[in-house]
Formats: sequence, structure tokens, C-alpha cells
Amino acid sequence: MARGSAVAWAALGPLLWGCALGLQGGMLYPQESPSRECKELDGLWSFRADFSDNRRRGFEEQWYRRPLWESGPTVDMPVPSSFNDISQDWRLRHFVGWVWYEREVILPERWTQDLRTRVVLRIGSAHSYAIVWVNGVDTLEHEGGYLPFEADISNLVQVGPLPSRLRITIAINNTLTPTTLPPGTIQYLTDTSKYPKGYFVQNTYFDFFNYAGLQRSVLLYTTPTTYIDDITVTTSVEQDSGLVNYQISVKGSNLFKLEVRLLDAENKVVANGTGTQGQLKVPGVSLWWPYLMHERPAYLYSLEIRGKGFDWPLLVKDFNLLRWLGANAFRTSHYPYAEEVMQMCDRYGIVVIDECPGVGLALPQFFNNVSLHHHMQVMEEVVRRDKNHPAVVMWSVANEPASHLESAGYYLKMVIAHTKSLDPSRPVTFVSNSNYAADKGAPYVDVICLNSYYSWYHDYGHLELIQLQLATQFENWYKKYQKPIIQSEYGAETIAGFHQDPPLMFTEEYQKSLLEQYHLGLDQKRRKYVVGELIWNFADFMTEQSPTRVLGNKKGIFTRQRQPKSAAFLLRERYWKIANETRYPHSVAKSQCLENSPFT
Repeated sequence: MARGSAVAWAALGPLLWGCALGLQGGMLYPQESPSRECKELDGLWSFRADFSDNRRRGFEEQWYRRPLWESGPTVDMPVPSSFNDISQDWRLRHFVGWVWYEREVILPERWTQDLRTRVVLRIGSAHSYAIVWVNGVDTLEHEGGYLPFEADISNLVQVGPLPSRLRITIAINNTLTPTTLPPGTIQYLTDTSKYPKGYFVQNTYFDFFNYAGLQRSVLLYTTPTTYIDDITVTTSVEQDSGLVNYQISVKGSNLFKLEVRLLDAENKVVANGTGTQGQLKVPGVSLWWPYLMHERPAYLYSLEIRGKGFDWPLLVKDFNLLRWLGANAFRTSHYPYAEEVMQMCDRYGIVVIDECPGVGLALPQFFNNVSLHHHMQVMEEVVRRDKNHPAVVMWSVANEPASHLESAGYYLKMVIAHTKSLDPSRPVTFVSNSNYAADKGAPYVDVICLNSYYSWYHDYGHLELIQLQLATQFENWYKKYQKPIIQSEYGAETIAGFHQDPPLMFTEEYQKSLLEQYHLGLDQKRRKYVVGELIWNFADFMTEQSPTRVLGNKKGIFTRQRQPKSAAFLLRERYWKIANETRYPHSVAKSQCLENSPFT
């Protein structure tokens, strides 16, 4: 007999979506229960980069067949982390090719002796292509970073009378090609008067550093041999009652009894059900701020956040800063973030535009059939993982693709249609920086998301032009497509501590003045068809080296150490003012009314 419980929020609203009926197989977040145990494998792993010319010595010498230290020197590597920033070896920071991780672990005897127990190895993310061996046995492969993958390894651990010592070996390749997501190209530099023989560089088409490795947690967990594989939840409101529709997939046996209990935030049972599908009714619910208040949609106001890896202290710090600002949303630019980030969004009431790694689609050769198939697979993984998070308000399939190309139009049409088939209940978008008249993908989205950097990447220093150019942008896009618009990126590079009056580029005064001009333009449209504004960026972040980047991108309103620039205080005043207007539309909004925090 297998018993399962579905836990959901009691504060429900029409926008707490989570339908993904087109998906097969689950990717539930591992949680301990009376029938499930977890064993985290975070900590120090043995590590080696394959510096051979062809990067394939590890496969030629079969490093996975015996402990990694036997085939050569290893170094300690923390997991989760990006290997690029850990070592003082300059070769490792910019390494492209195969790297090898290994860790040994002893399993509890009950895991290895009880044949009614499944043992599963789960990897939170491995950027970007991974091959996994357990005790030298090829166990699974996965293409694409940023998303979890797992394998049932019961047959490898339940093989004898003694406790199993597992040796887990993971080879990861961070090479980006025209068919990876994000894509890239390898360029061989053949002028031997300038470059050694075989010298190559990785070309990328996005503005962030290509960090790689085991960037999220690795763990082992158990389930009974008859187990809940997947849960899909959709919700709605009928008068003052919340309706929770559920579908549960059970694997391992057809002989089971299933009880469903819906718990509130205090772990009190508010509804019961039985069977693999049904509807739970919860009386007296209230809508979850900030989705809907007073039967009107909320306005999204926040910053873009980066989140390739996972670190609890940094995660909590960032959410404290979001609360301090009064922000209510962000986009997972430009890839899915760790599952713990999504859980924090559910917990804190932060709306998420969930974006896949479709960034850097800048060249015609990137819009090919192989890439399209892989892009669709990635969207399946994103929706499968995040479909039940109430925080997820929209799917984004790409950031700044070359959407003026005819091939891009077909490509985006297919990816968007596929995503809608996976989850018909949520809007789908991509983020455009194309001309409104030339964009071939815009007809297929539900919401127009626009990136523009007026008075930064052109008309340098001319802040007086922003309101006119922004108004022209909005009017052109809305007239052509008649769809809601989100200003999904805007901002200015700012080096903390640089000051100049009158404002000059790269100073704190210039960033603040640029945002003020954007806000004047946004306020003209936000009570009409502009439904959100997301500043680029929350905090400074690392990029590839170039003459236009001073130790990374400095468009953050916080430094990389999470200290505020002057613009942070401007945004705090603006966001709390909008928050109070949204939550208390019939009262006089006070920008300093912080005691009315929507997060308390």
C-alpha cells in the first residue's frame, strides 16, 4: 500500500496555475517523509579538468572505472559551486571541455537490504552536458544545464549482503555549440605567428560568464517500490471557495490506496480526497497578494535577478533585499533557477516569469531542427519541474533572439505552441529587442516583453530623449499587436562610488536620473496596457572580459556584494508607493507606509 499527501496553499486565486497535462513522468522535489529518506551529497568532491589537447583523455583512459585519484592528481571541489571561481589556476577559470567529479558514499544498510525500497540519484544541475557512472557503470546522461535529472540506481546498490559503498563519477562538458541551449561556437585560431597549434576559444552570444560545473545540490533519496511519481495541481475560485483539482501518478503497482490531504500554512488539514484525481473544495479563501487584489490584476515591478547556482545565505539575503525594496516579481533571466528559489517565491509572494536557457539565439544557424527539438525538450523539463509553483505566472521561451529572421519566426512559433500544449493555463512569452514592425515571433505570444536601453547603448548621455523614445516604443508595439506589454529590461551601468553633477554615464547620479526618466514614461502607460517593469539588474554580475565591461556588468542597483547604490533608494520609494496603491486602491498611498508590507 502506498499513501501520499498533496500539500498546497490555502490562499488560492485564478492565477495559481499549474496544469501540464501534456507531460509524461514526474520530477517531484525530494522531501523526507515517513516513507522517504534523503541523503545530501553536498560538500567536497574530487575534481579534475581534462587538459589534454582533445579533452578526451578521461574517456580514452576510462577514468570512471576506478577511483579518480588513481589516474592522476585531483583537487578538492565544493558542490554546489562553479569550478571557474574556486581555483587560482587561470586555465580552470576559462576552461572549455570535460571536467570530472567524484565522490564516495556509504549507504544505510536498510537502503541496500530492503528490496521494497527504491534508491534514486538526483543531480540538481550540471552545466551543460553530463555523463554519470555509479561504481563504474554508465547510469545516465543529460543534455542541458540548469535543470535536475535523476536515475533509479536500486539495482546497483542492492547487490549483496554488505552495506554498499558507492563511487559516483560525473563527467561534465561546458562546450556550447550551435545546437546547445544557450548556443555558442568554437573558433580555432590558426595563425601560428599569434596562437599555438590547436588554439581555440569559445564564442558566446550572451552577456554573462559561462560558469559551469555541479552548481546545485546532488543527493540520494528513497521511495517505496510503489510510489507517487508526479502530482499536477490546478486551482480556481468559486465565490469564496477555492477549488483544487489534482491528478496523481502512481508507479510500481496497480494495488494501492491513495489518500489526499490539503494542508494550510500551519499544517492543518483543510480538505481531504481519495483516488488519483479529484477536486478539493476549501471554503473561505482569500486571494494571494500580489496576484489579484480587489478583482484587478497586479502590476509587476521589480528587478532582474541572476541565479545559476545555489547558496542558502545568498538566497535569503537576496529575498530580504527584495522585501526591503517592496518588489513583487522577477524573471529568471536567462535560465531556470534552483528549485529552492522557486519555493522561496511561493513563500514570500514573489511572482515569477519562468524563463528557459533560450538566450544567445543570435545567428541564423542557431534556428535549426536539432536546436528546435532540444528547445522543446528543455521546455518540457521546465514545465514538468515548475508547473505546481503558484509563483510562476508566465513561461518565457527566449531572451532577445534574432526574431526578425523568418527562420526565427517559425522556430518561436513552434516552441511557443509546444509550451502552450504542455500548460494551457499560463501565458507564454519571449523577450524581444527587435523592431516592432520586423519581429516575426511577436504574433504568437500572449504578453509582449521588451528590452530597451535608451540613453545608454545609443544617444549616450541624452537623458532628455528617454520619455519620447519610450512613448514611441509603447505606442508602436501596442498599436500593432494590441497585447499587454512588460518593460522587461532597462537600466544603466554604474560603478559604485562614482559621482558627477550634472550626471555622466557610469556614475550613480546617471543611473538614478535614467531610471527617473523611464518611470515618468512608464507611469503614462501603466494604468493602460503596460503591466510590468523589470529593471536590469538586481545586482552586478560577472561577464566575459571585454573593453566594455569593468570586472563584469555593473547595471545592478546593488553591488555584487549586495550593497545598495543610490538608485536602490529611489526604487524602494517607488515600489512601496505602487505596492500601497495596489493593495489599498481606495486610500491615499504613502510611499513610506512600510508597515503595510504585503509580505507580512
